[in-house]
Amino acid sequence: MKYLLGVDLGTSGTKTVLFDEKGTVIASKTIEYPLYQAKNGWAEQEPLDWWNAAKDTIKYVIEESGVDNADIAGLGISGQMHGLVMLDKDGNVLRRSIIWCDQRTAKECEEITEKVGAKRLIEITANPALTGFTASKILWVRNNQPEIYEKCAHILLPKDYVRYMLTGDFATEVSDASGMQLLDIPNRCWSKEVCDKLDIDMAMLPKVYESPEITGVISEEAAALTGLKAGTIVVGGAGDNAAAAVGTGVVEEGKAFTTIGSSGVVFAHTDDIRIDPKGRVHTFCCAVPGAWHVMGVTQGAGLSLKWFRDNFCRDEMSTAMGMGVDPYYLMDKEAENSPIGSNKLLYLPYLMGERTPHLDPDCRGVFFGLSAIHTKYDMLRAVMEGVTFSQRDSVEVLREMGVETKEMLACGGGGSSKLWRQMLADTYNCPVKTVVSKEGPALGVAILAAVGAGIYPSVAEACRQVIKTNPAQAPIEENVPEYSKYYKVYRNLYPALKGIYKDLAAL
Repeated sequence: MKYLLGVDLGTSGTKTVLFDEKGTVIASKTIEYPLYQAKNGWAEQEPLDWWNAAKDTIKYVIEESGVDNADIAGLGISGQMHGLVMLDKDGNVLRRSIIWCDQRTAKECEEITEKVGAKRLIEITANPALTGFTASKILWVRNNQPEIYEKCAHILLPKDYVRYMLTGDFATEVSDASGMQLLDIPNRCWSKEVCDKLDIDMAMLPKVYESPEITGVISEEAAALTGLKAGTIVVGGAGDNAAAAVGTGVVEEGKAFTTIGSSGVVFAHTDDIRIDPKGRVHTFCCAVPGAWHVMGVTQGAGLSLKWFRDNFCRDEMSTAMGMGVDPYYLMDKEAENSPIGSNKLLYLPYLMGERTPHLDPDCRGVFFGLSAIHTKYDMLRAVMEGVTFSQRDSVEVLREMGVETKEMLACGGGGSSKLWRQMLADTYNCPVKTVVSKEGPALGVAILAAVGAGIYPSVAEACRQVIKTNPAQAPIEENVPEYSKYYKVYRNLYPALKGIYKDLAAL
């Protein structure tokens, strides 16, 4: 029996899971680390925190499992995307990493758009200039900390810094590199045109691989620190969503997943590149060689339900604690007391502005149609339906682009709700499944390592062998037209409010 390691480098912590070649969990360990916010809108982390968490969790799962390190066939890393790691010529970290949720780079995004051109930027990088992406962070350091920029010899993404510490190699792979705004997405390589126009030296960028390709092997030094055998292969791995796609089997045409975490994601695999010229959804290279994924984002998905729970469901939280159940379980039961459409009450989940399809940082949450008839149960259901409608917005953009989904997986905390999954099935008019494994990104990169090690011939074949799904929830035929009626009203609300949102933001 061969074993595989999946390292999932997240924002709150790093989780390492040891799997056997069939995807069974053998051992798991998570170590958390801090987030630094020196100013409003800033977000940074220490790269050495990621490395320490990775090496210590690897060491723990090997020791805990008792597995012979010679039987570990390979390692893959999943990572939070877009973070900027800057190293000097000796490989030393020059500053804390500016991570994905940092919002300081609005001026740099304007600079990128001006220098490259809005239309040309989308043609090459498949996305408009966004504050979360890495290129604007590079320019921010150059504009604000030139003494650090002058010392920079290497630019890496978070997971690729851990790779460097494990192998000594400066390498990345296409899915994570897609979020830097420096990659030529159609051609899966660094864009000389974008780098030249932004005056970024391409020599600072790491070599780009496909996700299941071997990028290096564990060094003697890393072996001594982790318990791994020197020479163990390390594959490209993937950005977090691309890794989750492999971990849920969304690696073939017609497959997609919906994540309801704090934010929400609709992620669809496509064998042919498709780019939205309006920039409403992201197109990235995916972890399957020669394929792409298209992804829409809802900023305030599960966050909306958490906001409602924390402010209006204290009784449910207290009762749930006494019963030993999750408060969301009780909230689901309460939401079932309200009919489809929540007695003509609609909710817009724009607590944090919105990405897909509006790209509007100024829009805000709304309860529309509130009357004296409404109860807390109606408001609760309206929140869940509003998030569902927001994610259908992403599905509709994908359909407009010719990306059709025949099979939808549900992931994240919201995906564990049977009621919410049924809302998705009825609103999308598409069966919705869940996967048996809850390991997502860690399993995804372990599968990539299995392909790199030759255990499976392809990512698709590996997923067919490893990923197991639970029975699908089919759309309820009579519910589909009911949700469609309310979705039509929902879609009319943002255009009606767009100008008023601007007025409110200007006050």
